[in-house]
Amino acid sequence: MADTYFLRRVFPFLDWAGAYNRQTLLNDGTAAVIVTIMLIPQSLAYAMLAGLPPQMGLYASILPLVAYAIFGTSRTLAVGPVAVVSLMSATAVGAVVGNNGEGFVEAAMLLALLCGGILVVLGVLRLGFLANFLSHPVISGFISASGVLIAVSQLKHILGIHVSGHNLLHLLPSLVSGLPQTNFYTLAIGLVSLIFLYGVRIYLDPLLSRLHVPASWRQFLVKAGPVFAVIGTTLATLAFNLSEKGVQTVGDVPMGLPQLHLPAFDLEMAQALLLPAFIISLIGFVESISVAQTLAARRRQRISPNRELVALGAANLASGISGGYSVTGGFARSVVNFDAGAETPAAGALTAIGIALATLFLTPLIYNLPKATLASTIIVAVLSLVDIKMMREIWAYSKQDFIAMATTIALTWGVGVEAGVASGVLLSILLHLYRTSRPHYAVVGRVPGTEHFRNIDRHDVDTCDTLLTLRVDESLYFANARFLEDQVYAAIAQRPHLKHLVLMCPAVNAIDASALESLGAINERLEAAGITFHLSEVKGPVMDHLKRSHFLKALTGQIFLSQYDAYQALSRQMPTKTGGSSST
Repeated sequence: MADTYFLRRVFPFLDWAGAYNRQTLLNDGTAAVIVTIMLIPQSLAYAMLAGLPPQMGLYASILPLVAYAIFGTSRTLAVGPVAVVSLMSATAVGAVVGNNGEGFVEAAMLLALLCGGILVVLGVLRLGFLANFLSHPVISGFISASGVLIAVSQLKHILGIHVSGHNLLHLLPSLVSGLPQTNFYTLAIGLVSLIFLYGVRIYLDPLLSRLHVPASWRQFLVKAGPVFAVIGTTLATLAFNLSEKGVQTVGDVPMGLPQLHLPAFDLEMAQALLLPAFIISLIGFVESISVAQTLAARRRQRISPNRELVALGAANLASGISGGYSVTGGFARSVVNFDAGAETPAAGALTAIGIALATLFLTPLIYNLPKATLASTIIVAVLSLVDIKMMREIWAYSKQDFIAMATTIALTWGVGVEAGVASGVLLSILLHLYRTSRPHYAVVGRVPGTEHFRNIDRHDVDTCDTLLTLRVDESLYFANARFLEDQVYAAIAQRPHLKHLVLMCPAVNAIDASALESLGAINERLEAAGITFHLSEVKGPVMDHLKRSHFLKALTGQIFLSQYDAYQALSRQMPTKTGGSSST
């Protein structure tokens, strides 16, 4: 029994493999066909975005999908190359070996192996919580900034000019200086592809719906839009011999499956890629797990984040040894996989078979595929990542979170993707420390006729001259311990008749050693001033820690189960008054 449980934890596919039947295979196969059609042009395009040969995008969509099918816990997550990770890979590898320099391919494979190793280690050690340091505003800002950055970086292929740089400060001047060399045949292909792809994305489904086309066929035709663009522009390039007129094409793509091999290992290169690999791993994991959990919730299924780390690590390791580059779970293809009816990760393995067949037999057909078409595919896909609505909502809700988001966007545009993520994470942590170092606190009183206690500045409540209750709305730790002392001393200085002070702790989830020392200092100073110090509504885990300290023995007052008990015990036979103002 224990062995079976262990095997199911290591190999989650055992949970669904036993119940696999013909209908499940049909559903998975249907989803695989749709995702394969979508994934072929995407894989080629994202490899180009990463600065890699197009076949590497196909290679990264074969063995990694099989690895995820074995180790993944999501039934519908589709793994493969994605835009943001492709951009980050290009930036990381380019910084080490130079753009398209010698060893670029080997370095990209090594980066995938490093990402895989990091993800597996994080999963085995159950360190998935590290991704929590990437706050939602930072992730949202980074993805939006990356969407714009990716779109701008692909304009060179639309214009048919050479552009260099990995941030807007370098890309935009390079684009402007290259405009006179624009190839108008390439520009025409790019604009037509953009208009066609945008039209398919926005207008085709409503049009087909009015024509009473079944929903399954509508979905298929909409997702196959990039394939139609690829076929049309490839035929046009071949028919009009546009490659001789300066239109850049994909060119020769090797036929056949990738050979399994380890990239050349260079210790110095590995050390240089280690930090970017860690950042890429976290970004990819956050993107993947958010998609997986969203889709799982729709079917009331469960995702294990730490096992997902291992599964994504296995997918990246598989990519690194099979001629691919860094991969993760993609939002668009996962939603397509879900909507197409995929029931198990076997749909991903079937998709891998489809990509493998394309690699074996179809690569000669894309020799004349214009790079402008792939660039158009990328631009249309990534502009949906730019979330203006979210920016407005965060601005309205929290100016501090917006600062973190804006900083991430600005540095991603101005410096690069790694600087944007790192600065956003650092600023989020600093803002959190600042907020929690000055926690909200309130003087509270009893709502007349009830056992509830509310802020005297917001409600009409009963208070007592000799009893003061301070409610602190934050855990107590080194950053806010001195602040708490200052607020307590300021409060008692204004109340000459005070006999009892109660610290109300319903929101205190932890008290660290520094805060414990501050509580001890408060207790001593209040005792010297003739004031008894009490606590109320202390949570069980916090109380367990206090019992292991000297504080409870030195405490001059009591610890009350509820603030009402404290009020009843300490204000009995004392005159009360009503204070505060009415508000909602």
